[in-house]
Amino acid sequence: MIQTAVTPFKNKINSALTKKQITVLQINLGKRCNLACTHCHVEASPKRTEELSPEICDQLIEIIRRFPQIKTVDLTGGAPEMLYGFKPLAEAARAAGKEVIIRSNLTIYFEKGFEDIPEYCAQHQLRIVASLPCYQADNVDKMRGNGVFDSSIRALQKLNQLGYGKNPNLIVDLVYNPQVPATDKFSLTPEQGKLEQDYKIYLAEQFGICFNQLFAITNLPVGRTKFHLEHKKLHKPYLGFLEENFNPGTLEHLMCRNELSIDYLGNVYDCDFNQMENLPAKTGSGEKITVAKLLESGSLDVIQEVQTAAYCYGCTAGCGSSCGGTLI
Repeated sequence: MIQTAVTPFKNKINSALTKKQITVLQINLGKRCNLACTHCHVEASPKRTEELSPEICDQLIEIIRRFPQIKTVDLTGGAPEMLYGFKPLAEAARAAGKEVIIRSNLTIYFEKGFEDIPEYCAQHQLRIVASLPCYQADNVDKMRGNGVFDSSIRALQKLNQLGYGKNPNLIVDLVYNPQVPATDKFSLTPEQGKLEQDYKIYLAEQFGICFNQLFAITNLPVGRTKFHLEHKKLHKPYLGFLEENFNPGTLEHLMCRNELSIDYLGNVYDCDFNQMENLPAKTGSGEKITVAKLLESGSLDVIQEVQTAAYCYGCTAGCGSSCGGTLI
């Protein structure tokens, strides 16, 4: 029987979840997207208009240039490629010697005005992390919209032609998301290594596609996933299931511990999920943090304790989950 009374996460781990040195800057450029996927925790869509301002973009470029401890700049959205700041931030980060990750839906390459994005990414050696929640068309189109699978396949073939998945400097990774549960027959995300092999064999045999890694990511009950779970009266049971599968071995590797998540307004969060749930990062004195305040303080390491919530069980269940796939 799945429990429905969920233990506060902080009580579960019997301590605060502490921050490590910041090495990753994840920037959400806004909520505008050419898709409106059913599992999107950002609730992005073509109707959304929120995006980064020039002022915040300039502050972020200053952060990237000033702090050599940042190893990775991770650009997300919405569709980051169609939002203000995408190219300036990518170019500033590459000029500063940082790895740049673009979290792409792939279909953006076929929207008017964005046809140059694959070549641009290759030119600047941007790492592409692309959503492909299944290697079969029906499941992908059900989650992301009709025709998305075919567009994604064409996009991956284009990236392969440019050297992605082949040239060691041109990395393309894929992201697996399970379908949002429709019943209380919950299951953990499949084992990442085995699933990666299944993807590689199928995509190579059927479409001649190669890629680097597969990231298997658990659906956290945030955004549209939370809405669908609540609609089916499955939100609390799902949280209970995740808690039952809590694995303390994941805590050391949680992405929130060494990253800052920045929204399009310049507010700072511990992770993208806290950003979507409006749970801001705070200093030891309880002060909310902005990019401007980080520049004023001259430090990125002003957060002692990660803000936690019940959905943190999604990142710590089973083998764990992060923007880079399973944790252990």
